[in-house]
Amino acid sequence: QVHLVESGGGSVQAGGSLRLSCAASGYTYRSNCVGWFRQAPGKGREGVATIVTGSGETYYADSVKGRFTISQDNAKNTVYLQMNSLSPEDTAMYYCAAHRNTWFGERWSEGEYDDWGQGTQVTVSS
Repeated sequence: QVHLVESGGGSVQAGGSLRLSCAASGYTYRSNCVGWFRQAPGKGREGVATIVTGSGETYYADSVKGRFTISQDNAKNTVYLQMNSLSPEDTAMYYCAAHRNTWFGERWSEGEYDDWGQGTQVTVSS
């Protein structure tokens, strides 16, 4: 049974940093696409970064490019999202998601993902 668990959210002032973690278990494929999404109150879910676990290729939404970095630790089966230069506009619930058995990473629609974590809240104050 596959499972994703996010952690690392919290409250930070504008300009600060946070690192989110997504611990995965139960995955047996050589490669999956893991994405970080976020959803602010009253808004739809937005993909911000993805990584292809088999190759390490990464992709970013324009809104976070240059500020966020997605990475992985294969030994820990964990994907990270390092978030720097945070602004109040980054305030949202952040989710990680997985599309199983793929080498394609440009997946920005939530409907493309098989599994979701429970989310972790990020709040940025001005």
